[in-house]
Amino acid sequence: MDLARVDTQRAYELIREKITTLELKPGSSIDESKLAKEIDTGLTPVREALKLLIHEHLVEAPPRGLYVTEVKIDELQKISNIRLLLEPYTARQAAKHATADDLIILEALCQEQAEVPRDEPRQLFEVDHKFHHALAQAADNKYLAQILEQFYGLSQRLWFMALPHLGFLPDAVETHLEMVEAIKTGNGDRAAEIMREHIQDFYDKVFKILKEMD
Repeated sequence: MDLARVDTQRAYELIREKITTLELKPGSSIDESKLAKEIDTGLTPVREALKLLIHEHLVEAPPRGLYVTEVKIDELQKISNIRLLLEPYTARQAAKHATADDLIILEALCQEQAEVPRDEPRQLFEVDHKFHHALAQAADNKYLAQILEQFYGLSQRLWFMALPHLGFLPDAVETHLEMVEAIKTGNGDRAAEIMREHIQDFYDKVFKILKEMD
């Protein structure tokens, strides 16, 4: 990979993190020069990264200026509907294609998640993200993994808004362990069922929190 692409990828990852963790607030204007200085890179990588983020609907480019896309609960509903279709399919495919190395990674992430203090929701959330990413990798479909990562980023900002109230996240450890066991035994239907219930329960609770915050 050439240096320009490396710089663009780094800029993309850093700016995306600023957006998804709400460091860059929804609806705020984007100053390219300021961003370049903050992440210690040139303007060209920043501009190329912003083009990618426009494509992912995290940045908007109206006739004048660039802005962080607003967050809306009704948009989260649309995203959750898609994840409810794709994530159970991913779990089913993982039960078919997971390698021994995939299972080692998934079990290690379950252990890591179990060791995170219950009063560290952000850390729990980050490990949860890694688990879902590893599961997508185990499904042996790079296109599916890419699609899921995009939708994860779109909904992540709303999750960070609800983060102080996400006391139920530690309960996901047991669910993940059950899912890994189903994948281990090649029970795709059971893995998909656990995932569907897991995603639905999570979104139901997040929607309730966000509506109470509104």
